[in-house]
Amino acid sequence: MPDLNANTADTPGSDASPFLRMWAVTRMTGLGRSTIYRLVAQDKFPPPVRLASRAIAWRRTDLERWTEGRPTVAH
Repeated sequence: MPDLNANTADTPGSDASPFLRMWAVTRMTGLGRSTIYRLVAQDKFPPPVRLASRAIAWRRTDLERWTEGRPTVAH
């Protein structure tokens, strides 16, 4: 029987999912929810995509590109 939870956006540790929900985005970026929405409004963070009438998520590839473009601290 197939695993119905495989490749879903809400499954913890599911690296195969192309979309991330808010809880995963905050965990990945270390940013808070309000900061993410503020940066989206300022065009400084990738915008979410609508999955359903009441569900949004971010494309994993967009977030990875955004993260790679962030400055890093040299030690």
